[in-house]
Amino acid sequence: MNLLSVVRRAFWLGARDYTAIFTWKTWLTNWLVRVVAQVSFFALVGKLLDSPEQTKFLLIGNSVLLAAMAGLWAVNMVSLERSAGTLPLLASGPTHPAVVLTARGSYLILDGTLSASAATLITTVLFGVPLPWPTLVVMVLLIAVVATSAYCFGILLGSLLLGFRAIETIVTNVSLVSLMTLCGVNVPLSFYPEPVRWVSSVLPLTHGLTAVRHAVDGDLAGALLPAAQELLVGFSWLAICFLTITITIRRGRRLGTLDYAS
Repeated sequence: MNLLSVVRRAFWLGARDYTAIFTWKTWLTNWLVRVVAQVSFFALVGKLLDSPEQTKFLLIGNSVLLAAMAGLWAVNMVSLERSAGTLPLLASGPTHPAVVLTARGSYLILDGTLSASAATLITTVLFGVPLPWPTLVVMVLLIAVVATSAYCFGILLGSLLLGFRAIETIVTNVSLVSLMTLCGVNVPLSFYPEPVRWVSSVLPLTHGLTAVRHAVDGDLAGALLPAAQELLVGFSWLAICFLTITITIRRGRRLGTLDYAS
């Protein structure tokens, strides 16, 4: 079986798992309502301040955050492989386990992109935030970049927790709050000291959110550099993920601990 076939089959396997959680009806009536309410909650802060600028800032930030939130769910998906007993099978196959793990959860990129894009469109209408429709396609593409970058980061965190499933929920929640706090979602990056901004620059979401803000303002040229930086950050984390999983698999083979669940 060639690599492309492995990726395709792993993707559809993950997607089938997702359809066991949501149908299109429950996705629309439960999940979409939930994320729209989440974005609306923060946008209402801008309304209370009677500031259209703050309303727009908070609305866009928390809408794009949804794409990163979906990507971080990869933490649970990867670490589950060990307790499910499938990690030894992946390690014994001819394809690198990181390829299978990455492809299996890549449906989260689509889910994050769709969730964030739909929430943005709905809440901009609800709160009267002007959205330049000619740049709508660009905005969706940039949100997909954020979802991809955050997913790569989530895959890395999941690979680090292959032997520590007991703390995966804590790590996921701490990571999400960290992105919300440090990446310019609710507070402009200019408010932070230089060391904090440096940390923000290597996290997913930061550059992608900046690119989306440029696009929403109609500055498509200004969105190009931060979009490229977001992709660089994401793929750098993915490269580290492949290295981490390689080390884990080799160590497990040497010590015979691949089938140990924690």
